[in-house]
Amino acid sequence: MRPVLYLDFDGCLHPEPVYWRPHRGAYLDARLVAAGHRLFEHAGLLEELLEPYPSVAIVLSTTWAVQHGCSRAAKRLPPGLRSRVIGATYHSSMDSTAFRLIPRGQQVLDDVARRRPTTWLALDDVDEGWGDARDHVVITDEVHGIAEPTVLAKVRSALERFEAPAFLDELAPDASLPGRITLPR
Repeated sequence: MRPVLYLDFDGCLHPEPVYWRPHRGAYLDARLVAAGHRLFEHAGLLEELLEPYPSVAIVLSTTWAVQHGCSRAAKRLPPGLRSRVIGATYHSSMDSTAFRLIPRGQQVLDDVARRRPTTWLALDDVDEGWGDARDHVVITDEVHGIAEPTVLAKVRSALERFEAPAFLDELAPDASLPGRITLPR
C-alpha cells in the first residue's frame, strides 16, 4: 500500500463553520468567519504541497464523505487532488449515526488498520481520538487551515516522511511478482 494522506475538509481546506442548506448546498457563514474566505480556498496549496510526492494517495476523513459519499465529496477537489482519492474512512455499509459518534482520530486509526499504508499523515482540525498516533497528525487552524504559517511548516515537515529514495520504490514488493525483494521503509 502506498503512503496515505487522510484529509478533512472543514478547518483544513477552508474555515470550519460550513453549513448545508437544501437548494443552496455547502456555504460558509460570513457572520462567523472573517470576510474573504471561500470553500476549498486552500485546495490549490495542498495540491502544490503534494506535487513532489506523486505516490501519496488521499483518503477522505471528512464528514462531507458521510453526508454525500466519497465520490461526490471528492468532486469538490481540484483534479490534481481528486485523482489521488482512493476512498474514505466512512463507507456506505456503515451506520452513519454510529460512525459520527466515533472520535475522528479513531475513525482514521481504524482505517489505517484496514488499509495498512506504508506511512500516513492526517490533516485535521479535530484533536481527539488520536492516542499514540499524534506524530502522524497535523492539527490545523479552524479558520486558516493548512495556510496558517506554523501549520504550513508542520505539514511540509510531515510530508518529508513520504519521501523515499527512488531505488526503494523500484525494490518495493509487487503482488504480481512472487519472490520480489522487500526492504523495510
